[in-house]
Amino acid sequence: MRTLLTLVLTALVGLALAQPSGTLRLYTSQPEADAAATVAGFNALHPDVRVEVFRSGTEQVISRFLLEVEAGSPQADVLLVADAPTFELLKARDLLEAYVSPEAAAIDAVYLDPDGAYAGTKILATVIAYNTALVSEPVTTWADLAALPAGSIAMPSPSYSGAAAYNLGVNTRDDRIGWAWYEALAGADVLLFQGNGAVLRSVAGGEVPYGIVVDFLPIRASLEGSPVGVVYPDEGVPVITEPVGIVAGNANPEAARAFVDYLLSEAGQQVAVDMGYMPLRPGIAAPAGFPDLADLMVLSADAADLAATRDADKERFATLFGE
Repeated sequence: MRTLLTLVLTALVGLALAQPSGTLRLYTSQPEADAAATVAGFNALHPDVRVEVFRSGTEQVISRFLLEVEAGSPQADVLLVADAPTFELLKARDLLEAYVSPEAAAIDAVYLDPDGAYAGTKILATVIAYNTALVSEPVTTWADLAALPAGSIAMPSPSYSGAAAYNLGVNTRDDRIGWAWYEALAGADVLLFQGNGAVLRSVAGGEVPYGIVVDFLPIRASLEGSPVGVVYPDEGVPVITEPVGIVAGNANPEAARAFVDYLLSEAGQQVAVDMGYMPLRPGIAAPAGFPDLADLMVLSADAADLAATRDADKERFATLFGE
């Protein structure tokens, strides 16, 4: 009995010693309140890890990270930003550590990099938002949106928004949308903003009747009483998954892997739901106002292909819209 007790105590001590600690440096494009909630949820499980956060738009986060890489001193341990093509660019430069979380077994492989370089953490679909005080019968297709009178639409710019850059690549590869759709928008006096939040404010405030925006923002606003409605267009919607990836050669690999495990776990997915996002993990109910994931008509394209043409796509967009 004494031997068995000794073994149990030794195992418990070993587990305690295996708990991550120290500093974890997180670079993320999450909104400030969401980043704080993510860190709080992680620290509830791993209180000995001090998480330092750098937060900005995806393009700015990655620009800073790559500048640090060029200087030979990357500061991030973990990256949590908008879309898979961004991670494909980093993967191609061997800047990410391959890690397959045990929690990933519960998630559809379509949301996971097959080499373990990154993993999706939630579903964010881009939809049409409209002001319910200005619009009684909203459009139901992307095509109809582009045919609206000039000055009717606001959207984020791919030059600043990672989601918009992803959408640009996906949409222009779809025969029903394509570059012709963006050309129509460019001729329709579209208001361009740096981020999705500004688009929502423009729609909710009545500056424009319609906006192109990630779905959680207008759904949250509607539930809070804002005059905003949401349309998931008939052609389908581009979806980003806010992937997480571990920086190669990072200073705290134990904490970095624990952070990935947490985001993919039931606890982490529930925190995402509590913040108002659609989860990736089956068995976790989506928040109020969202469709079922199975009901989404998703527009997609190969992430590596999107990454290869991303800069060229953004340059063409900037020329088209006079940015």
